[in-house]
Amino acid sequence: MAEKIWLKSYQKGVPAELDFEDITLAGMLERTAHRHPRAVSTIFMNSKLTYGQLKDQVDRLATAMAQLGVKKNSRVAIQLPNLPQTVIAFHATQVLGAQAVMTNPLYMPREIEHQWHDADVELAICADFLYAQKIAPMRDKLPAKNYIICSIPEYLRFPLSWLAPLKLKKAKPAPLYAKIAPGPGIHYFKKLVDRTAPNPPRVEISMDDLACLQYTGGTTGVSKGAMLTQRNLSYNVQQCAAWFPGLEEANEIFLGALPYFHSFGLTTSMNLPICVGAGMVLLPNPRDIPNMIKNIAKNGVTMMPAVPAIFNAITNHPDVGSFNLKSIKSCFSGSAPLPIEVLERFEKLTGATIVEGFGLTETSPVTHINPLEGERKIGSIGLPVSSTEAKVVDIEDGTKEKPIGEEGELLIKGPQVMPGYWGMEQETAEMIKDEWIYTGDLATVDEDGYFKIVGRKKDMIIAGGYNIYPDEIDNVLMTHPSILEAATIGVPDTKRGESVKSFVVFKPGTKASFEELQSFCKENLAAYKVPKMWEEREELPKSTVLKILRRELRDQEVGKK
Repeated sequence: MAEKIWLKSYQKGVPAELDFEDITLAGMLERTAHRHPRAVSTIFMNSKLTYGQLKDQVDRLATAMAQLGVKKNSRVAIQLPNLPQTVIAFHATQVLGAQAVMTNPLYMPREIEHQWHDADVELAICADFLYAQKIAPMRDKLPAKNYIICSIPEYLRFPLSWLAPLKLKKAKPAPLYAKIAPGPGIHYFKKLVDRTAPNPPRVEISMDDLACLQYTGGTTGVSKGAMLTQRNLSYNVQQCAAWFPGLEEANEIFLGALPYFHSFGLTTSMNLPICVGAGMVLLPNPRDIPNMIKNIAKNGVTMMPAVPAIFNAITNHPDVGSFNLKSIKSCFSGSAPLPIEVLERFEKLTGATIVEGFGLTETSPVTHINPLEGERKIGSIGLPVSSTEAKVVDIEDGTKEKPIGEEGELLIKGPQVMPGYWGMEQETAEMIKDEWIYTGDLATVDEDGYFKIVGRKKDMIIAGGYNIYPDEIDNVLMTHPSILEAATIGVPDTKRGESVKSFVVFKPGTKASFEELQSFCKENLAAYKVPKMWEEREELPKSTVLKILRRELRDQEVGKK
């Protein structure tokens, strides 16, 4: 694109190019703690930490980790839900110039073994129940020498600190509390922190040092470690902060429902709040919608980064009308398209404004967002954020830029783009060419510079020679009054190559016949896009950030053959 046509659509006050500050993640926390030591940092059930207390806890843990052998460029696995310990552990790792290896608590032993060996993890920080259920039985297969064990109740105040273990032991489908016996390499998080002075070693950390190995979900094969530098993560936080100029320093409350082991949660729900001195309401289980609604109302959440499934679940919860959610001012939606019906219902419910955005693990992750003020194009991912370039190129050629309105692969360039995958030069070369990252997403851009994702190259259905994008069909289905969720895939067809099949979840107390849905689609879609097959489900398979997993549906269909 000869010119950055999106700049004319920027919200007033948002710069085209940022004068980035070279401040590390550890530096961000240190500055905020110095400026606002009494401001609340973390809110977890009945306990709170101020920024002064958070910095103290971080420095104590960093000192203890250094005594256990962690040094610059060591890899530290963090396998925790969203807890105070997660924030402390991540930033203690940054203080030492080590790399955090954020590990999904739902990973199975095979996935843990691959990730930790690939990263050569030296120390692991994990929850007691995860250690008991997954790590202990396979510890001899893992590279970590030391384990720091966390317990969900250990940062709670009385009486919850006493009552929580009793309840967590009875959790289904598996306990969320376990007593871990002392032994070689076993250390207890809170005891370690309490008995260690806050005197971490001084480490020289540059902006190009690695901060994190953020592993992809492995949906297309072996999980890969995206190398995210201090510059990548710090600059992306600064890009997000610049995009929301109305954020009031030390006067916001963020919802911390997005998992911190995922790049979306890490940047928008942990590091952005720390940058602006905001409080973080920590929610370990993003699927517990009643608890989420209560916490939003109780704590006066003002900023809500979330995924469409969360907005949808809140608006459809039967008790939502009993709570005042009017404190929410702004919401940032990403990871999947947000149906317009869901957006309108949530905004009517709360009075907030939702802006859709876009990003990748490999881009730290934010690259695009709709303006919070100004023209917001529903269904688009918005505009490239400050100091970011984007273009749409021919799928086959990979370099020829497509005209306005025509579909092609989305390419992105900016300071938030990773230098590459850990130990995978060939995969890096295939993904990044001349500083442009090839996203694998199919997109269009309009005359005002707004980008729209029309599908994934790998998700695209080719039926009878036509290219069909599942997102378009799902967005239509989500406007039907009886449909709660929808997911469309292509299934093998000997005559057409593929046929379109849609899976639907109905709203409680509602129903619709497949014939009715077929007619509905015919009124809103070209004939070749209308699903030929239907299946009702009680729920759809989702990732840990509640993104619908079409690949699992495809695998299930293939398994039927």
